[in-house]
Amino acid sequence: MQIFPAIDLRGGQCVRLRQGDYAQETVFGDDPADMARRWVDQGATYLHLVDLDGAKEGHPVNGDSVRRIVVAAGVPCQLGGGMRTEDHVTEALNWGVSRVVIGTRALKEPGWLQGLSRRFPGKIVLGIDARQGQVATDGWLNVSQVAALDLARQCAAWPLAAIVYTDISRDGMLEGPNLTALAEMAAAVQLPIIASGGVATLEDVRRLARLNLAGCIVGRALYEDKIKLADAIREGVSSQ
Repeated sequence: MQIFPAIDLRGGQCVRLRQGDYAQETVFGDDPADMARRWVDQGATYLHLVDLDGAKEGHPVNGDSVRRIVVAAGVPCQLGGGMRTEDHVTEALNWGVSRVVIGTRALKEPGWLQGLSRRFPGKIVLGIDARQGQVATDGWLNVSQVAALDLARQCAAWPLAAIVYTDISRDGMLEGPNLTALAEMAAAVQLPIIASGGVATLEDVRRLARLNLAGCIVGRALYEDKIKLADAIREGVSSQ
């Protein structure tokens, strides 16, 4: 199971939110590129980037920071946040990221996502952010009536790279991932599933690895030194 250190960008800084609440922000560094180097030095082979400003505004915002991260890291990066048009996706890929995460518009226009995945096979990740099992959109500001599992099943046959599943209620709270929801998602579709939200301990990593997930995104636990990245990587490999 791949471990993805998360680098969340807001105003050019590296931050973390609690439950996606922009009013509950902690700044962990003013040089995201330096943070990227730190995680790579500790063993990261893939980074998960989120443009929080972009998610809120509906278009990419932190392009300069993303470009610097890609150059500094020297490993593949996936980027989400504010990707609402094909031009946005093309722009992000031109910044050097390997994959782009699509969330809000995937829910609103699944047919568009289907076409996009065929235009960029293996480059598009479906981001499913859920609150109590229902898909949330627009930087998690709105919750729909669509079940996360239904959206995953609808998109399962398309040439997507993966699904990132985030339980918003767990994100940034260090209360453990939603193992039940993740197991249901993994059983429902054949696409690789990447867990996001709530990882707080190495035991959380072990439990996720036992679900045969493709990956796990870890944020606050790394930044607050509750988990060592090297230890998480080892558990991700050995616990399956």
